[in-house]
Amino acid sequence: MRWLARKNPNSVLYICFGSFFNHPAAQLLELAMALEASGQNFIWVVRERKQTKLAEKEEWLPEGFEKRMEGKGLIISGWAPQVLILDHEAVGGFMTHCGWNSTLEGVTAGVPMVTWPLAAEQFCNEALITNVLKIGIGVGALEWSRCEQKLIVRKEAIEKAITRLMVGEEAEETRNRAKVLKEMARRATEEGGSSYSDLTALLEELRALETSKQEFAAN
Repeated sequence: MRWLARKNPNSVLYICFGSFFNHPAAQLLELAMALEASGQNFIWVVRERKQTKLAEKEEWLPEGFEKRMEGKGLIISGWAPQVLILDHEAVGGFMTHCGWNSTLEGVTAGVPMVTWPLAAEQFCNEALITNVLKIGIGVGALEWSRCEQKLIVRKEAIEKAITRLMVGEEAEETRNRAKVLKEMARRATEEGGSSYSDLTALLEELRALETSKQEFAAN
């Protein structure tokens, strides 16, 4: 949070691919090169590598990357407080695997997304983000990735998506649409809103079911 506090509003790209998938070292290298080429500030959450200690970054970071990115980029190993980061005013973009939890967190924070689906329903979620809500730019991932096997997306495609999301008129329009959705999400969770009402209805139905079971047992 202290690192983010030193950054301008909407100037930081937050990168996280969830708690399940591990990109191969070659893919992480492409992403690192794209981040450096884009010139954007970033927070990059990297899962701890299974076959190598995180300290041995030469396998998946360009030589001298951390020194060159000092002050411009922050790499976090393992877990990060994603909701707090996304809600910070300095964060202007979210590179995500489009898992449903991350999708909801991005929408409710009002942060546009660089979409990079890896498997399962994430490709459907990407279509929602990019084609329906129009608050995201895809890197071009078209097939399932087991993440330990092969390189899926090249540096040039990643850099292009980052730049489109973070810089220029298109980026501003995308960010404005994301802010509108943030307000809609806020209203939905307030008393009387759709999410609030649906959850209340579910709880009432469960209570009624429990009451019915108790009455049946008593009889």
